[in-house]
Amino acid sequence: MTAEHGAAAAAPGGSMAGHSAYELMLAALIEDRRRLKEIQSIERKATVKRELLPAYADWVAGALTGGRGAQDDVLMTVMVWRLDTGDWNGALDIAVYALRHGLVMPDQYQRTTACVVAEELADQALTALGSEQAVDVPALQRGLDLTTEHDMPDEVRAKLTKAVGLALRDSQPAVALEHLRRAVALHERVGAKKDIERLERELRNAAPGG
Repeated sequence: MTAEHGAAAAAPGGSMAGHSAYELMLAALIEDRRRLKEIQSIERKATVKRELLPAYADWVAGALTGGRGAQDDVLMTVMVWRLDTGDWNGALDIAVYALRHGLVMPDQYQRTTACVVAEELADQALTALGSEQAVDVPALQRGLDLTTEHDMPDEVRAKLTKAVGLALRDSQPAVALEHLRRAVALHERVGAKKDIERLERELRNAAPGG
């Protein structure tokens, strides 16, 4: 409720800075980031983030419920942490709000919000798919749809489009092929040409008389 009231009180386009509850959350975040900075292992960092995230859950829920679009670095950092820990839908819930209101990433990320969402999703999905692990295909498609209208480097959009294509190759090969072709059109060196050839061959063989 504190988060909801604070977020509702902050003006759209303004900042949450100066609101007492927000400053307390920000102080906690700074301390947690300091702890994470001391960890070298990416895998270990993700484990610690999973341990830390529940402490921010109520703040996020309140901000999303009552927020009017004020800049909130706690919310944006939690979005990234959720991506890092595989909670794609939880991150995308924040991304919907952030992109609607034009919230920007904290300075250390040096990318736009849409670019961060697309690239983090793509990198995680491609890593999982490369090791034959299952991915959350609806969440991946949701991320692609959410970021489609937002500007970002073609290479980043190509990676996410490729990831969706690879995730769909078994269940919807024709749709997968469209995504992979689109990825190559966006960035020729995205690394999808062999996948396209394989899918084209499989679809020809599956066609009547193929």
